[in-house]
Amino acid sequence: MHGANLGTLLRTCDAVGACLAVPPFGWVDQALARGNTLRQPACVHRVGNPLRWLADERRAGTTVLGVELADEAVRLADLSPARQRTVVVLGHEANGIPPEALDLLDGAVEIPMIGTGSSLNVAVAGSLVLYKLAALL
Repeated sequence: MHGANLGTLLRTCDAVGACLAVPPFGWVDQALARGNTLRQPACVHRVGNPLRWLADERRAGTTVLGVELADEAVRLADLSPARQRTVVVLGHEANGIPPEALDLLDGAVEIPMIGTGSSLNVAVAGSLVLYKLAALL
């Protein structure tokens, strides 16, 4: 929902040794610049068609995890560190991951919420999952 979230996610990706894949939307470059305070270039992959890219990654053996409320989602605390190439899919803060992308997931991760909110800021949610997958939490 807010452009600075991409820059924040880019900083987290850099911190855990990951890359950020972004769609070809016109606002992406400005959004990356707004929240990014890194002093050197970071790893960013621009994917022309996100759904095709996810399908290709999955066919190549990459694990595709969504951060989403789902019946069979793994709680963040129970998520095991990644042992192979893994893509984390984050959805819109209000609408979640689009249904056509849900079909491409190998699994889902749920971040438990005790308060009244139904979701965390996407940069916060993505950062928590990335640190857990990198075994840094």
